[in-house]
Amino acid sequence: MPLLNLETNQPIPQHRLSALLAEASALVARQLGKPEAYVMVKLGHNPAMWFAGSGEPLAFLQLKSIGLPESATADLSAALCEFMEQALEVPRDRVYIEFVDAPRKMWGYNGTTF
Repeated sequence: MPLLNLETNQPIPQHRLSALLAEASALVARQLGKPEAYVMVKLGHNPAMWFAGSGEPLAFLQLKSIGLPESATADLSAALCEFMEQALEVPRDRVYIEFVDAPRKMWGYNGTTF
């Protein structure tokens, strides 16, 4: 049920793609305390991104999950920003993150909703 959508203007080395996705998936599962079997991660390269008047390395992340507690967003932000710094060399002050708490009836899976 958690979905982490990462979009960055940084090139994503093909030889690192699977490892980056696996690392992000494990991070989300660990941070949210949810089974990794339900975690989806989407990583995209978009060179047409601009932030704070500059095309320097940047990223926009969206983390959507059922029951995402507002009290957890600060820790999630720290962990995700650290991941972006380590994995793609995007400074934490060049990362925006949108947190979305999805209602169960608005999240479909396996022909039904949660």
